[in-house]
Amino acid sequence: MREMRLGRRAVTDRARIRAIIDACQVLRIGAQDAEGVFVVPVNFGVDWEDGAPLPRFYLHSARAGRKAEAFRAAGARVAVELDIDRGTIEGDYSCAYSRSYASIMGSGTVHEVADAGERVRALELIMARAAPGAPASFTREGLERVAVFRIDVDRMSAKERSPR
Repeated sequence: MREMRLGRRAVTDRARIRAIIDACQVLRIGAQDAEGVFVVPVNFGVDWEDGAPLPRFYLHSARAGRKAEAFRAAGARVAVELDIDRGTIEGDYSCAYSRSYASIMGSGTVHEVADAGERVRALELIMARAAPGAPASFTREGLERVAVFRIDVDRMSAKERSPR
């Protein structure tokens, strides 16, 4: 993996990386299909699977459409991005202005989840992030209407720029 250009901004502490992910509400996924490259923002759930060094992200989708079709391609690779915007860093001149942020970037392989138990767990993780404390129950009909995908992350980096 390529070394980060501004290494002083790299976040390598696993607990800090997890905290950044936990603070994010939107996962952006970059994918490619016959029409070209596209990015889609999604609600997501995250599973660190018994202390694994890299997370697994879950998302739900309609069963049909560009995203679902691209994700079903054998061995589909995707890029992932999450970020926290902390506001403007003011400078003494125009080009000295910047942003304070924390971000995660990575890539992995996307898989459609077929196992009923994993599908329910994935939807519970998504609900817990989207609406903490809200009850999560799923009807058989509801589960049949939705596609559930898992992204197995195999590369990930994190960085942050603190405010002055």
